[in-house]
Amino acid sequence: MDLSIYFDPVDQRLIYDLSTGKPVIGNTIRIHHQDQFPDLADFDIALIGVPDDRGALNNEGCGNAPNEIRKHLYELYPGAWKSGIADLGNLKQGHSQTDTIFALSEVMAYLIGNKILPVIIGGSQRLTFGMYKAYESLDKIINITVVDPRFDLGSGSNSELNSQNYLSKIILLKPNFLFNFTNIGYQTYFIDQTEIELMGKLLFDSYRLGNINSDFKEVEPLLRNADLVSFDISSIKGSEAPGNGNATPNGLTGEQACQIARYAAMSDKLSSIGFFEMNPLYDRNNTTSFLMAEVIWYVFEGFSHRKMDFPSATSDDFIKYTVPTVDFKDGIVFYKSRRTDRWWMEVVCGDDKQVKYAAHFMVPCSYNDYITACENEIPDRWWQVYQKLM
Repeated sequence: MDLSIYFDPVDQRLIYDLSTGKPVIGNTIRIHHQDQFPDLADFDIALIGVPDDRGALNNEGCGNAPNEIRKHLYELYPGAWKSGIADLGNLKQGHSQTDTIFALSEVMAYLIGNKILPVIIGGSQRLTFGMYKAYESLDKIINITVVDPRFDLGSGSNSELNSQNYLSKIILLKPNFLFNFTNIGYQTYFIDQTEIELMGKLLFDSYRLGNINSDFKEVEPLLRNADLVSFDISSIKGSEAPGNGNATPNGLTGEQACQIARYAAMSDKLSSIGFFEMNPLYDRNNTTSFLMAEVIWYVFEGFSHRKMDFPSATSDDFIKYTVPTVDFKDGIVFYKSRRTDRWWMEVVCGDDKQVKYAAHFMVPCSYNDYITACENEIPDRWWQVYQKLM
């Protein structure tokens, strides 16, 4: 497949402006410029700009984000990374939203199929719909994790796809390849109570900003369970990321955003990640574009620290614990990695379900879930998945 037909090269001025002679990212990765498209056989990560802000409600202008972020990303020094990184340039904007969504899904399906991590810089968060469509074409059931102060369920099934209704569009698709959806950092005063009830009925996971802040390390298992991560810049407090038409006083800190990116990319399961809604028109002193460059730096950093550890009953790399409970006579089985100290829970299901949901019946968790089970309570994470598999 010739991916080059989908892309415009990176603006040559960004390359001319690089600090000459310094081993910064812009001088150490392969960049699509002029007619030199990277040979993807040599790379593990592909950076993709999507300068399309159609459907970005209250945030028109975010289509200019990719190049603004690149200005700062290129000037950062890389870590001790062994993974190959390519910048494929900017996806050509389609005549319609549907054209862009199709092109993005085609490109991503090819990259994911070749075990290359696409890192998307938008553009409108409606592009998350295009990311999901890539998995549909691969016939792969996935978990989506979104960092967002809202649920983006929108209103009206007949309304055009936009940044605040893409989730409902995904849920309504038939056949559906969404196993689980997780929202990290929602703010209750932006959410209709009926939406919170709907999330519960759908057995989706949602975590308030306050809960995240009270014990931030609990975010890691949520991200370790994701195939696709979509990050809305409005989830970061406006004082630290003013470059967004929907910025608000409360939200994540810049440091937390970087940690989320690192947690996500460290997961062996993650196969795509996107950052959306950064708008240079609202930015001050390039604060937001600089922060997003640092966040993407942490994607590269996290990817370089992948451990390729996934529980197996026959592996000596894991310690197996069986915790008896009143509700389940066989108990709940936990696995702890000897190499990383990370935890998983095994959800009981039949052999046919284990084949169909091979990537989902082993649930990432934390030590706190193990303690909960030891106190004869069923961990919420385990119970949610159990109900879906039954």
